[in-house]
Amino acid sequence: MILMIKLSKRLSYDEYLFFYNIKEIYTMKYGYFDDKAKEYVITTYNTPSPWINYLGNKNFFGLISNTAGGYCFYKDAKLRRILRYRYNNIPQDSNGRYYYIKDNGTTFNPGFMPTCTPLDDYKCRHGLNYSIFEASKNNLQTSLLTFVPQDDNLEIHQLTLTNNSNINKTIDVYSMVEWCLYNAVDDANNFQRNLNIAEVEVENNTIFHKTEYRERRNHYTYFYCSEDIKGFDTDRDQFVGKYHSFKDPEVVNNNQSLNSMVSGNSPIGSHHLEFELKPNESKTVIFLLGYIENDAENKYIAPNVINKEKAYQQIAKFNTTIKVAAAFKELKNYWDKLLNRFQIQSDDEKFDRMVNIWHQYQVMITFNLSRSASYYESGTGRGMGFRDSCQDLLGANYLIGKRAYERIIDIASIQFEDGSTYHQYQPLTKRGNSDVGGGFNDDPLWLIACTVSYIKETGDYSILKHMTPFNNEPNSEKPLFDHLKASINYTLNNLGPHKLPLIGRADWNDCLNLNCFSKESGESFQTASNYESKKAESVFIAAMFVKYGKEYAQLCESINLTSEAKRIYQAVSAMEQAVINFGWDGEWFLRAYDAFENKVGSKENQEGQIYIEPQGFATMANIGHSLGLGKKALNSVKKHLVNDYGVELLSPCYTSYHLELGEISSYPPGYKENGSVFCHNNPWIVLAFLQENLNDDAFNIYKLTAPAYTEDNSDIHVSEPYVYSQTIAGRAAKKYGMAKNSWLTGTAAWALVAATQGILGIQPEFNGLRVHPQLPSSIKNCQITRVFRNTTYLITIDNQNRNQQTMYVDGKLVEDDLILFDNQSEVKITIEM
Repeated sequence: MILMIKLSKRLSYDEYLFFYNIKEIYTMKYGYFDDKAKEYVITTYNTPSPWINYLGNKNFFGLISNTAGGYCFYKDAKLRRILRYRYNNIPQDSNGRYYYIKDNGTTFNPGFMPTCTPLDDYKCRHGLNYSIFEASKNNLQTSLLTFVPQDDNLEIHQLTLTNNSNINKTIDVYSMVEWCLYNAVDDANNFQRNLNIAEVEVENNTIFHKTEYRERRNHYTYFYCSEDIKGFDTDRDQFVGKYHSFKDPEVVNNNQSLNSMVSGNSPIGSHHLEFELKPNESKTVIFLLGYIENDAENKYIAPNVINKEKAYQQIAKFNTTIKVAAAFKELKNYWDKLLNRFQIQSDDEKFDRMVNIWHQYQVMITFNLSRSASYYESGTGRGMGFRDSCQDLLGANYLIGKRAYERIIDIASIQFEDGSTYHQYQPLTKRGNSDVGGGFNDDPLWLIACTVSYIKETGDYSILKHMTPFNNEPNSEKPLFDHLKASINYTLNNLGPHKLPLIGRADWNDCLNLNCFSKESGESFQTASNYESKKAESVFIAAMFVKYGKEYAQLCESINLTSEAKRIYQAVSAMEQAVINFGWDGEWFLRAYDAFENKVGSKENQEGQIYIEPQGFATMANIGHSLGLGKKALNSVKKHLVNDYGVELLSPCYTSYHLELGEISSYPPGYKENGSVFCHNNPWIVLAFLQENLNDDAFNIYKLTAPAYTEDNSDIHVSEPYVYSQTIAGRAAKKYGMAKNSWLTGTAAWALVAATQGILGIQPEFNGLRVHPQLPSSIKNCQITRVFRNTTYLITIDNQNRNQQTMYVDGKLVEDDLILFDNQSEVKITIEM
């Protein structure tokens, strides 16, 4: 039963907290957290939307839903797509890794789709880079394990069938994947060519997809089966049959593979197996879906016969259950070791769950993929975001070390010499993506944020000397530090009439387009240049400059660049004063000035009077703290922006299109940037409350969006209950509370930062680890294990007495909460609050 409440008025902050605390009683679940296994267990295939997981964490990646839908790719979802997937299709979640199991005339799939045969029992266990589908029909139990091994470019599918009946069963199994022709955009539109070029080879129980291999490509894919097969198919049209679909393919219906060899048309890979199962007998079959690259001089072993040696080697590594078990164990050990770098045990089980498992896991997924490939982003138009990747590193730096170093260099390499940058780059080519352009004027400052975070975490200053190109041009290389300096100077060289930073194409909010003035349908708000005012300013970027300008100056001090540090401290002071003079609206911080120098995010506006971003960032930056501006701004947030699913981006919503504001006013009220809960910036409000020492307020805001606390909203949210979504429809929306754009959101990193560095107060510094917990009153005890620069810190916090705080390091009372790093193997810290 779901509690439906028709509201006749806007609820107060306290009323929303009341309803937040009682709503669990009235909601419905589709699964549960298994903390010991580090899994979310989905107990019905009838979830409100496809609930997905990610496979792979280095070069080979897959998206897989709770019905085994999705696709995989090598490095780049656009340029090296391996499987086809159909977005925005009916039925939803079409294509995937399909195994048709035929038992005495009944055909079903372990993941339910695409036959949609009702199952007697079903579970999907989404774990860390793996998923397991457990289903039964007519006393035939199936288990499908899917994962990508640590250092190889393939998916492993291990299918186990068990006869739980008291009679012999004759079982037919048909595998099926549909190949994409690598370039996912071209594959989806260049039919005059693509329906003529498909080529395959079949060798015993392996199907090799080699389309375009004989010309410009040196890579192919394969689909291997560990058992002898009765037949195969590679032509989709023949496999499916006329006027049929993957729901009822003719080959499966007729129980007879055609051994079709595709020539042009649409290529697939399908194996047909048949075997007997006695009562209580099990059968395990291994399927491998792999990607291989050959050297140009070793592409063939005979005319038009591809060199399969690397495929044979890859197959040999995983073609038995023992080898698969070893690879799966290695994957699980990798995650155990990774997550053990930060673990907590407190008297709040849900908080532990988020910190120990799901925050860290989602951060790693966003680090790997930025915003490029999800069930909402097709991977065909977006690469790795500049600001996105920088922010992901804020949460990932302590997890990945060397890979963080490499990512920072990749990001900086698409920057221009003046400090501006492309907004995205393609992960395969590492070149800036000109399709989405640049001129997002917050981008450069995020490079400072992630680099400083990396150095504080690792103590590795050598990255500042790494010779890094501008725009990836040869002979343009300069030390990374020069890129940071260019980032700072770009902001200082682009100030507007109020000495606030110019917004450019946009800032963090891509949809606040103050220089766009677009009247043409279909025109990109982010690249249109219909009115370049050189006047539109961002208070948000100003707050960023104050926060990250200070961090840059501190970095300069730590490497003895005192004159540069002094220069920036002066600039930061001037910027802070500009915000106080021109960015304060009496009760909250302004959002911006438009192209005509009119205020945006002001009580003077009829709509869009208050925005979330500057309230969070300006308070985090401590702007106007002595004047009480932060507390006033946060009181306004509670009054105007908090609902029962989080903090909305703005209020009131725009009800008509504003030419001077751009895309933000093109969305219906309550959706996306026009007044939804844009989860990415909610942790900024958490950190802002902590900056003002309002710990309970901070924790209440944290809980409103944290998945472990919102799991019972699944009927309302629709999206996965174990990870953050980008956006949750706001109070003005027709579908208030519906979440969209899950997984690939900057919320993941910022929520981890808010939880670990904010609430738990474990903060890396240049010369050590600061331990300054700001626990809510509801958490009385907490034990933390934190690995910092190969030293293990064992921290015990007693939060019983909130009148004073004492801290002991290795049994000695200390006055300062900064523990200087001295390369010990272990440090024990006890805090009594």
